[in-house]
Amino acid sequence: MERGKMAEAESLETAAEHERILREIESTDTACIGPTLRSVYDGEEHGRFMEKLETRIRNHDREIEKMCNFHYQGFVDSITELLKVRGEAQKLKNQVTDTNRKLQHEGKELVIAMEELKQCRLQQRNISATVDKLMLCLPVLEMYSKLRDQMKTKRHYPALKTLEHLEHTYLPQVSHYRFCKVMVDNIPKLREEIKDVSMSDLKDFLESIRKHSDKIGETAMKQAQQQRNLDNIVLQQPRIGSKRKPKKDAYTIFDTEIESTSPKSEQDSGILDVEDEEDDEEVPGAQDLVDFSPVYRCLHIYSVLGARETFENYYRKQRRKQARLVLQPPSNMHETLDGYRKYFNQIVGFFVVEDHILHTTQGLVNRAYIDELWEMALSKTIAALRTHSSYCSDPNLVLDLKNLIVLFADTLQVYGFPVNQLFDMLLEIRDQYSETLLKKWAGIFRNILDSDNYSPIPVTSEEMYKKVVGQFPFQDIELEKQPFPKKFPFSEFVPKVYNQIKEFIYACLKFSEDLHLSSTEVDDMIRKSTNLLLTRTLSNSLQNVIKRKNIGLTELVQIIINTTHLEKSCKYLEEFITNITNVLPETVHTTKLYGTTTFKDARHAAEEEIYTNLNQKIDQFLQLADYDWMTGDLGNKASDYLVDLIAFLRSTFAVFTHLPGKVAQTACMSACKHLATSLMQLLLEAEVRQLTLGALQQFNLDVRECEQFARSGPVPGFQEDTLQLAFIDLRQVIEGTLLQGISHMDEC
Repeated sequence: MERGKMAEAESLETAAEHERILREIESTDTACIGPTLRSVYDGEEHGRFMEKLETRIRNHDREIEKMCNFHYQGFVDSITELLKVRGEAQKLKNQVTDTNRKLQHEGKELVIAMEELKQCRLQQRNISATVDKLMLCLPVLEMYSKLRDQMKTKRHYPALKTLEHLEHTYLPQVSHYRFCKVMVDNIPKLREEIKDVSMSDLKDFLESIRKHSDKIGETAMKQAQQQRNLDNIVLQQPRIGSKRKPKKDAYTIFDTEIESTSPKSEQDSGILDVEDEEDDEEVPGAQDLVDFSPVYRCLHIYSVLGARETFENYYRKQRRKQARLVLQPPSNMHETLDGYRKYFNQIVGFFVVEDHILHTTQGLVNRAYIDELWEMALSKTIAALRTHSSYCSDPNLVLDLKNLIVLFADTLQVYGFPVNQLFDMLLEIRDQYSETLLKKWAGIFRNILDSDNYSPIPVTSEEMYKKVVGQFPFQDIELEKQPFPKKFPFSEFVPKVYNQIKEFIYACLKFSEDLHLSSTEVDDMIRKSTNLLLTRTLSNSLQNVIKRKNIGLTELVQIIINTTHLEKSCKYLEEFITNITNVLPETVHTTKLYGTTTFKDARHAAEEEIYTNLNQKIDQFLQLADYDWMTGDLGNKASDYLVDLIAFLRSTFAVFTHLPGKVAQTACMSACKHLATSLMQLLLEAEVRQLTLGALQQFNLDVRECEQFARSGPVPGFQEDTLQLAFIDLRQVIEGTLLQGISHMDEC
């Protein structure tokens, strides 16, 4: 029973559910009925639901039928009207069909035209799209064509800039085209090609400036010479101190032509084609001879490519190698001045280029690098000059070398390089120059002394007299009063030697020019060199002449006279040096000339040689003495050899009139003493064991002849009987011997 109740309850619930579903179906839109029907089929009572659904449908049909029956007459009326409308609609249809047929017939041409218009519009749209695409591609192609033209004309830096624009600006806009991909793939190859070609240009430039360094340096040194000449004209005085000339303003960067359209020419190799200028034309600037654009282009290219450091290292390495080659002097450089000039030109050319690179590029070379190269160059140059200049024996070549070194130093000083060591080295060369001058003047003095006739200079006219006085400072009032012809007391070598001493001083002064020395230093240098000339060169030349074997007494006497006048001229040499150096002799530390000592020593040597020569002549005469110590004849005149000897002495001492009194007196006294001593030796020699009264008488006559010569005063200035004292010992011996002989005869 309970089961029945439960079944009845479930049946009621199912019926209520079905009723709800039917209401939803009636009230819900057909499109949303799916979920409702699904709930029916999900349950187990869908059969009963279908029954209820059929029941509901029948209920609605009955309601519809009732409603239709209620409105049937209206429906019939509506049908009747619809039938009428159908007839009218058929007529309208026929009219529309006819109209359509006519319209189709009439619009057929229009359709054809419209189709043609449609095709034209399509083509126009396609053309417009194509033009737009071409407008995007055309700049790319133009840039690529421009790039190829620039590569072909060797304008590599503009080509690199074009390549950068092409890669970063134009190609990204058309990157989806196949030809662009080909271009993109070629860009690294083009970069490498530009890099390699620019490096090749740089190598050509480096090789060219290596070959033309001497031309660049020659031009720079000409400029320095012109500037120095201009300074001398403006200042009207020698340049003193280490004053620098203003540096040339013309540091123009030559990369303004990098963008030019001209192909690579000879200029790109580094040297412009400049014709040789005449001397009176303006010398072009050293930088004007060089086209630095290959360096700038290569530097810019490597900078853009991110390889600037590689380029800097390569450039510096190559220039260091070139510097070592330039600084290697040729083995025969010392033979001619042109050898030194070419050597200096190459060095100047090298550093002019480097200095220009320093000031026109940012960091390609720096001051430390330039200073390092200059220190190396300075040490090697000084070492080479020391070695090669030591071979120079020609003072003119040494002087020209000095002037060339000064010009070399001044040129490099213009570009800011320190050159003090070069001027210090010139002081070393100055000593060598002095030595070569001394050797040259030794030959000059030797020729003067060898060619001199050692006779007083005769003059026959006032013009000749003034000419000699103009060459040598000589004043003698008595000589001026004498009528022509007359003679100067000295021979020709006096004015010649005096003038050569002045020429030597001038030669020393020439070397001191432009050495940045003070007047005191120049004066000291000239005086020291002149002292060497006097005390060594001239002194040796005079001594050699005096010591010659064939020198005669007349020549010796003239040498004494000449040296006396040269000694007096030393004060004029002092004045001459003072006038050209503007340094007074009274200045502290001023070196004094030693000419007085030189000429005194030469005169003393000549005097000694006179004494020796006189004694030798006396000995030669005495060798002719042939005494017969056993003769019995009593002679009544002096021996012939002695008479000749006395005559020689008289003529000789007559020449001594121009000698200083003491010299002549000393020579005369020395000759008499030597004669007396020699006669004493003849008398007392071991071979004479005995002698007769006749021989003693003859010897006595000879001694009396000598005493008579002494009493005659052959040389003025002796007091009475002073010269006879030379024979007093001989006289005592003879008288003693005579007394012994007479006593012996009386005993017999």
